[in-house]
Amino acid sequence: MANIDRKIKRNKKKQKDTQEILVESSDCCDALLMDRFKAFLTDTFMVMMPLMYFVSYVVIGSLAQFATNKLLGWSYILVPHIIITIAFWYYKGQTPGLKAYELSLVDATTGDRPSIFSLVNRYLFTTFSLIFILPLFVPYLNKKRKTLQDIVSNTCIKNTPNEN
Repeated sequence: MANIDRKIKRNKKKQKDTQEILVESSDCCDALLMDRFKAFLTDTFMVMMPLMYFVSYVVIGSLAQFATNKLLGWSYILVPHIIITIAFWYYKGQTPGLKAYELSLVDATTGDRPSIFSLVNRYLFTTFSLIFILPLFVPYLNKKRKTLQDIVSNTCIKNTPNEN
């Protein structure tokens, strides 16, 4: 009888250990920082550059007029950029750059789609990090390599293998 109890306890311990490993692997950021940076650059050129061109030459008229109305021009660029980026994150979990590098944005605790509030926080803190350069070094100060925007918005960039 004692032998059967030991076997049952061992099996329960093994199941518990495998469940803990699954939970630990599901909540970690497994995307490489370099891939995340490349995805960011890809998004900059695929989303931001067309917006800049359209606003500079179609909406405002020329680069000279854009230079005189920088605040208005940048507001015409950033507002659509915020909407487009958050829409991609919310509906697809990926921007074009994240899709190109087979990455996706998920909620760090559940692994599901993040809330709109989390996505807005993520966008704002990404902008904050780009302006004040020092927060860009946060991933090198923690084990999970999470950026400031990941920590504050409780999101995570994960690898999503191609489903062919």
